[in-house]
Amino acid sequence: MSRSRASARTYGPVALSLLIGACLAASVPSGSLAEEEGPPGITAPVVLPPFDRSAPSCAAPPGLRRALAFARDNDREFMRGIGRGLVAAATDRGLAYEPVSADNDAGRMIEQVEALRVSRTGAVVAAPIDPESLAPSLKRMIWAGSYVGTVVPPPAVSLLNAPQYLTGKVLGDAAADHIRRRLGGRAKVVLLTHDNLEFVAPRFTAMRDSLRTVPGAVIVADISPETVDSEGGLVTMRTILLANPDVDVVLGADTVVLGALAAVRAAGKARPDQFFGGIDGELDAVAELKRPDSPYKTSVALASSVFGYAMGRHAADWLDGRSIPQAMDILPIALTSETLAGYERDQADPASVYADPARRDRYLRMYGNICYDTRERYISFPWSSEAK
Repeated sequence: MSRSRASARTYGPVALSLLIGACLAASVPSGSLAEEEGPPGITAPVVLPPFDRSAPSCAAPPGLRRALAFARDNDREFMRGIGRGLVAAATDRGLAYEPVSADNDAGRMIEQVEALRVSRTGAVVAAPIDPESLAPSLKRMIWAGSYVGTVVPPPAVSLLNAPQYLTGKVLGDAAADHIRRRLGGRAKVVLLTHDNLEFVAPRFTAMRDSLRTVPGAVIVADISPETVDSEGGLVTMRTILLANPDVDVVLGADTVVLGALAAVRAAGKARPDQFFGGIDGELDAVAELKRPDSPYKTSVALASSVFGYAMGRHAADWLDGRSIPQAMDILPIALTSETLAGYERDQADPASVYADPARRDRYLRMYGNICYDTRERYISFPWSSEAK
C-alpha cells in the first residue's frame, strides 16, 4: 500500500485543551442533534451478516473536524499498540490524531469524551474504564454524527471484540497441556481475572473449563486485580504468595501476568517449568517468550496495531460517507517460536496487512454494514460473534 504524503497531527494536552476551550466558548445552535436524545440503537442481540464491501455509500457527516481521537483507559502496551495502528491510519488518510488517557479514572474519561464531542471531533475510538457510565457520552457523539468505535463494550457504530470464550480457551488449553506434559498432571493455578467486566468474563470461564480437564490442577486463587496493569498484577500476586508461596501456573491478561511474574521473581520463586501465560501479545510478554529460561510460555495475541489500523481506516471511511463494518472479531493467535517472527512483522506494518486480504483475514473478521445515514442502527448491546 502506498502511504499518503499527509501526516497525522498529534495534539499535546495543552494544544488540545486550548482547542476544546475555544469550542466550548462557541455557541451551539439550539435544538442541534448534539443536544437532543437520539435513537437507542440496536439493543437486542442480533446475528450480523458478513461485511459487504460493495455496499453503497451515503452522506458524509456535516460540520465535524477531520480528527481521530483515542480515549484510552491507561497507557499499558496493549493500548500503545492500538495507538500505533491508529496513528498509521490517520497519517494515511489525512486525519489529525488526538490521544487522551484517563489514567484509570472513569470520571476523567467522561470529561475527555464530552470535551471531544463539544469540539466536534469527527471520530473517537474508546477503551472504556466503566462502560455503563461512559455510554451516554458515546451515544451523544453518535447522535451528533461522529464515528464511535469501541474496544469491546457498546455503544458504538463499529464495535470490536474478540471471540472471548475462544480466546480464553486457546490460553487455557495451552496451560492444561503444559500441566500434563511438564508438571506430571498436578499444578497450583492462579487466575487473574476481570470478571467484573461482563464483556470479557467468558475468556475466564473458558480457562476454568480447560483446567477442569486436568484433575490435578487446583485453582488456589481466582481474583480480579484492582487495576488492569502490571502494578495491579504485582500487588495482587504479592498477597497470593503469602498463602501460596509455590505456584505453578498464572493466567490472565499479559499486563497483569507480567506484574505477577515480577512479584514471583522478587520472592525468588520463579522456575523454568512454571507456566505463565497471558492475553494481548504485549511487547514485554513477547520479550519473555524469547528468553529460554522464562516461566512465560504463551501469549495469546490480539494484534492491537492491526485492528487499531483497521479502526482508523473505518473512521476515515465514515467521515467520507462510506459504509463500514458494524462489528469486528479480533482472532486470537497463540504466539510460539514458529509464529512470533511473522506476527512481529505484521504488527510493525499494519497498513500492508490491511491491504492484503489473506493476511488481514488471519487477524480480523468483519460483520454488518453501517454509515452516517443509518447510524440509528448502532450497536447498543454486548455483541459477540460466538453463539450464546
